[in-house]
Amino acid sequence: MRWLDRLFERSARGLATRSSRRGALARIGRSAIGGAMLFPVLPFDRTAPHAHAAGPTDGDTSKCDYWRYCAFDGYLCSCCGGSPTTCPPGTEASTVAWIGTCRNPRDGRDYLISYNDCCGKTSCGRCFCNTNHGERPGYAMGIHNDVNWCMANTTSQMFHCTTAVVVGIAQKG
Repeated sequence: MRWLDRLFERSARGLATRSSRRGALARIGRSAIGGAMLFPVLPFDRTAPHAHAAGPTDGDTSKCDYWRYCAFDGYLCSCCGGSPTTCPPGTEASTVAWIGTCRNPRDGRDYLISYNDCCGKTSCGRCFCNTNHGERPGYAMGIHNDVNWCMANTTSQMFHCTTAVVVGIAQKG
């Protein structure tokens, strides 16, 4: 067992001569900050931004009180040449989105809604809604709607309007 102690001692002393505590702390800090900046965005990456809308669609989709818009912040794509689920021509959906859970008054069920900004043109300027039911503070990226989600796009970061796509029925835990 003495040889094992010497091996670990030699390894520890060698590491101590090649590195410093400040350097190690700086590397750990850079890794933690860099990882924390990317991590909240990853779960909300949308590979199919024009997902088929599941669930009921009755109601006036050009009004802010439409049930899908419970966590909405932006211009309604249904007033800007698109629909609640599709971006207008000449724009593309943001690659990341925020999410909300909205109750459909018709069937009493809660639905998971993905809010995708449509990017590529200047702001639509029509049918602005800012409902924010259940909005969370800015540190919770995936449920915070005051972020320009077009920043994640590579072609254009200009915000035009926002869609509200039903992605599924919310499960009760």
